[in-house]
Amino acid sequence: MATINDHFLKLTAGYLFPEIGRRVGAFQKANPDAPVIKLGIGDVTEPLPPAIVQAMHDAIDEQATRDQFHGYGPEQGYDFLRNAIAKTDYQDRNCNVSPDEIFISDGAKCDTGNFLDILGKGNVIAVTDPVYPVYVDTNVMAGNTGPANEQGEYEGLVYLPMTDENNFAPSLPDQKVDVIYLCSPNNPTGAVMSREALTQWVQYAKQNNSIILFDAAYAAFITDDSLPRSIYEIEGAREVAIESRSFSKNAGFTGMRCGFLVVPKELTGKASDGTDVSLHQLWNRRHCTKFNGASYVVQRGAAAVYSKAGQQQTRQLVECYMENASIVRATLKELGFAVYGGENAPYVWLKTPDRLPSWDFFDQLLANCHIVGTPGSGFGASGEGYFRISAFNSRENINEAMARLKKQFKTV
Repeated sequence: MATINDHFLKLTAGYLFPEIGRRVGAFQKANPDAPVIKLGIGDVTEPLPPAIVQAMHDAIDEQATRDQFHGYGPEQGYDFLRNAIAKTDYQDRNCNVSPDEIFISDGAKCDTGNFLDILGKGNVIAVTDPVYPVYVDTNVMAGNTGPANEQGEYEGLVYLPMTDENNFAPSLPDQKVDVIYLCSPNNPTGAVMSREALTQWVQYAKQNNSIILFDAAYAAFITDDSLPRSIYEIEGAREVAIESRSFSKNAGFTGMRCGFLVVPKELTGKASDGTDVSLHQLWNRRHCTKFNGASYVVQRGAAAVYSKAGQQQTRQLVECYMENASIVRATLKELGFAVYGGENAPYVWLKTPDRLPSWDFFDQLLANCHIVGTPGSGFGASGEGYFRISAFNSRENINEAMARLKKQFKTV
């Protein structure tokens, strides 16, 4: 009989978002007429911008003719998209990133987990707490942790707590770590790392020969121009960091699936014999072996994001969601909640009333207000007593949800 990867058995529970779906499904089955508003999973609701739709229609039409038909494309992505990304997202912001350092994929989530394929065993891994669950769960699956304790913390991981006491800014580790997961704007807290803070992390990584896996999936939501959108705005970052991004939230691609990973050519890791090995070369080999490339049609749509019309339309989309976040943030503050995020990120992070356990608050909101949010404890032990509300929904639903909260918590 075939054996299994026993590391999967260490996973403490179902992945956070399917568990939310299970609870909501059970509630809706028992209450079929309840008008549930979902502000939990960060899925977008607004349609694709017209420039993107047109580009994808044109690409479909190409597929209907023999002369313009596209079959297998380059695994790393088409040049028309890689060139546009390099220029607009990086070079125009004085970041030294070349097109051949950009690898197009079907999303940042996959890239984050898949990058572990080229890293060895025995690395000391540091994650923020609370944390996007994929960072932790993929390391568990890869065998980089021991079992979890009662708080859900895995043996072998170095946790970097983020609470209101440190303004949700993780402190540098007091030990040497090899791999560091950072996310800014942060999911779930909505906090954004300052240039000074990110500089400290790059310096730490250089001093300790560490690698930073930097998740910038929400970079387009930064409204404060003084805050860095890319880790490559920091001197020396090319030697220590990879960066993942996605078109899911800024361009509405949650169903289209397209993202990319930047792997600088200077970035190296150690082989077992002590020699330095190019991670760019290793990732290229892994990417080409296990991935046949994102859809041509989807890549044409992604490239339209960088057209003049696409830039304007995606900016309007981002502004729509950020206005939603502003409404949520203002309402919660009016009701007396301690509120964080929602200013440079599409997530609002709040303290539960009287530090009510996060899942209890989830059940309370669902039962009394028919609103779905995300319990902070699902993101890690330091998330207990906090709760995330997503701004990804229609304005009508956001306004209705806030009216329900006012009715429920008007005496808070």
